[in-house]
Amino acid sequence: MGPTGGLGIVAGVLDAAEAASPVEAVEAVTREFGKALGAARISFLIADLSGRALVRLAHIRLGADDGAETPDPLGRNERRSLEESATVLPFDGGPAEQAVRSQQVRVVAPGQPGAEAEDLSLWRVLAPVTERGEVIGLLEIVLPAEPSQEHVGEISRLAHLLAFVVIANRRHTDLYEWGQRTRPLSLSAEIQHRLLPGPQTCEAGSFTLAGWLEPAAGIAGDTFDFSLARDQLHLSLTDAMGHGVGAALTATLCVGSLRNARNEGASLLEQVTTTNAALTEHAEQIGLEDFVTGLIGRVDLRTGSMELVNAAHVAPYLARGPHVRTLDLTVDLPLGLFPGTTYTGNQLTLLPGDRIVFVTDGMLERNAVDVDLPREIAQTRGLHPREAVRALADRVLEATGQALSDDATVLCLDWHGHHGRDRDSLHGADRVRASGG
Repeated sequence: MGPTGGLGIVAGVLDAAEAASPVEAVEAVTREFGKALGAARISFLIADLSGRALVRLAHIRLGADDGAETPDPLGRNERRSLEESATVLPFDGGPAEQAVRSQQVRVVAPGQPGAEAEDLSLWRVLAPVTERGEVIGLLEIVLPAEPSQEHVGEISRLAHLLAFVVIANRRHTDLYEWGQRTRPLSLSAEIQHRLLPGPQTCEAGSFTLAGWLEPAAGIAGDTFDFSLARDQLHLSLTDAMGHGVGAALTATLCVGSLRNARNEGASLLEQVTTTNAALTEHAEQIGLEDFVTGLIGRVDLRTGSMELVNAAHVAPYLARGPHVRTLDLTVDLPLGLFPGTTYTGNQLTLLPGDRIVFVTDGMLERNAVDVDLPREIAQTRGLHPREAVRALADRVLEATGQALSDDATVLCLDWHGHHGRDRDSLHGADRVRASGG
């Protein structure tokens, strides 16, 4: 395995990405990686939408044909659409899952579990493909010899570069989304999915934020959103009344109005008031009682001051030190009931080390009465928010027998303070904040 040549390989990768179509860009880039590293095979595994698996999309064998592998017949957990192939690899606690959770490169010696039969004499390197804490997937490289520490570091940097290739090219094609979908989405689920922010995790110097939505079979209108300004963080968690397409459309109007008002420079209370008016007008036009509950907030990153509006929603939880408690907020009417409703901005000063957890009522449904949410929040304090929100959703899923009657949504904010300092990251992830492997 020869050296990758620093800037030379970066230039080659960028040229390959631009020369290929968006559909073939990741495949072209992984092939360049494989050639530079002297790999026998190289794969890109994208994170499944469920958060509980990886999906092998690009699978390149370096050799005489130097092409993408298309096995026949279908492999285990493989599905195809025309020329595309996707193989689901559920998390099983092995090296791939450890690499994702710890955000550390894993080097797997020959003969270890998880290797394919033809790779039993080869080394595998699993490198997280991550951007600002958002797990995009893994780069899997099969090598004929044990990689040196220098090459492991180079592979990690290349995996980070691949993250930007995926982000840039997925805007132009449905391929990556198709790969991530291991179960079909209904129309209402499709609408709901499109409302969520592109990334569901964001690491910054002063905070870490992650959200997770576990949909019910009937889709019940949950959404979350966030946006970062220079000195402010905007966030919201909302729940539209009802189920199905109707709830998804109401949620669309709510999120669209909040975003529009925010982009126009409106204050937090103006955003909420404008959205209430839009929802009320819509409800009057269709002749139905249509409303949304929610928590809409804004954090001043310079001071840690949070302004929060509670529109008839479940109170958020504050984890401070060893204690977890609900926040005592003024509770206003839901959005969309009355046009002249006045909303109240509640003030909270965050301290370094605080964790705020927002949930929808699906996390507290009657079938999950044995879930002590404050206790679960306390027990997951050591996890990165990205892992904590999924762990909390998993706990509710377990309690309900995997049969949610309402969407279960969690938004988790860790406050670190010291706005303006650089984030301490390595190849897309803050290793100190990452969960253990």
